[in-house]
Amino acid sequence: MRRPIGMFYKCPWGASKMGAQSAGRDLFSGSLMYGGNVPQREERYMKKKVKVTFNAPVTLMFVIACFAALILGYITHGWTTNHLFSVYRSSLFSPLTYVRFIGHVFGHAGWDHLLGNMMTMLIIAPLLEEKYGSGSILFVILTTAVTTGILSFLFFPNVQLLGASGVVFAFILLSSITSVREGEIPLTFILVAVLYLGQQVLDGLLLDDNISNFGHIIGGVCGSLIGYKLNFGKNKPSGGAPSAGSNGVNSNYTYY
Repeated sequence: MRRPIGMFYKCPWGASKMGAQSAGRDLFSGSLMYGGNVPQREERYMKKKVKVTFNAPVTLMFVIACFAALILGYITHGWTTNHLFSVYRSSLFSPLTYVRFIGHVFGHAGWDHLLGNMMTMLIIAPLLEEKYGSGSILFVILTTAVTTGILSFLFFPNVQLLGASGVVFAFILLSSITSVREGEIPLTFILVAVLYLGQQVLDGLLLDDNISNFGHIIGGVCGSLIGYKLNFGKNKPSGGAPSAGSNGVNSNYTYY
């Protein structure tokens, strides 16, 4: 007659009756557990949960802000786009002039313009934020925004500039020199600089469109300079507005 394992199992290594009974019970589930103190494999798998992480906070907040700026532009029929999210020559006594020096990188002329910039941003920026930290990525965004905004304000008085392409180009150039060492210039950086910046120079000379090649070039230069600083530095850094059309998007925008 077969004895119930859970009641009369004799543990060969001298465990207590309680431990033997526990080990016997584990035999029914197909796994031998010494003393019943180790969780079963099925229980360990059940405890593992998949969760969504906010892995790149600065990048994600920037993308969310860009989407919010475009939606606000449609809701307000272009008022917020003209007064907050684009930069142009205006009075220095207006507080909004200084807001636009940074705010113009959040504004976009339409969904195609926005999605093109954000797709590239979401591919490159999270990797850079993981390497350099959120503070450094925020520094790149603010430096590129202020530099592009001020230079456009000074040298292009008849241009209304908006878009995040300058920031995207800064990240493209920054990503090409992530493994730079002192005394060396990576070949990938040279190729990216020639292909991207060279194309922008040619387009600016040969094409007549509403795309600001100037903003792309300034963004690339900012990304290159900040990239060398981050890699070599010991301590890494933490008037009247133009009228809008019926859909809130001004046809005279110069976007980038």
